[in-house]
Amino acid sequence: MAAFSPAHQGRSREHLPKEPIDREQYTVGARLPSEAELAARYDVSRGTVRQAVATLTAEGLIGSRQGARRVVLASRRSQSFGELRSFAQWAQAMGRTASGTVISSERRRATAEDTVRLHLPDEAEVLHVLRVRGLDGERVLLERTVYADWIAPAVEDIEPDCTSVTQRLYEATGLVFSYGEHLIDAVAAGTRDAALLGVRRGSPLLRVRRVTTTHTGRPVEWSDDRYRPGSVSFSVHNSIGANPLTRRPAEPGTA
Repeated sequence: MAAFSPAHQGRSREHLPKEPIDREQYTVGARLPSEAELAARYDVSRGTVRQAVATLTAEGLIGSRQGARRVVLASRRSQSFGELRSFAQWAQAMGRTASGTVISSERRRATAEDTVRLHLPDEAEVLHVLRVRGLDGERVLLERTVYADWIAPAVEDIEPDCTSVTQRLYEATGLVFSYGEHLIDAVAAGTRDAALLGVRRGSPLLRVRRVTTTHTGRPVEWSDDRYRPGSVSFSVHNSIGANPLTRRPAEPGTA
């Protein structure tokens, strides 16, 4: 188990021992030092450590049995789909740098699938946007997003290399993406997908299809997101009260 570095000494209690857990210095299943050891390493009182540990316990990151050391249960590097975060927000939470580039953007008449998913009339016009997303400069994701007619003008005003469309729409219009439904499967990379992601044609891509709505249930967008092999994986964090699906970086060397 990695020790706390001197650079953490004197930090405020919200950093204790969250930062090492966030960076996975303490992996899932690892035992934490005692309160006395943490207090000594951070140069704070045991009461301060106790409050920080209580916060992490409430968040479900650590747990304990009576008379036993506290154990790491989860990492913030996994994002629960119970928390509706954009790709950029997820990357930021991991300490990674997200990027995005629009490949194409065009208005089209809504298809039958568009009208069903976005609850639009048959003659509605929608905005189709294809983006390549990156993590730390590496292409990892293709987003094919269809925006409802009422939000399309605001999306078109966003610069093509905007990192977080979700944040920019909130700043421009006050729109909050409140609910999302996700369907996950795998598909083979076609010629265009393979070229855009830098993989071989036919390579397996992890696909996440989602519909996102406002707090009133009004559909904003639906998207077909395809992840490059080895870029992310999905895991299930089980607990007695919940069973959220989480998204996390893939382990090195995985396909």
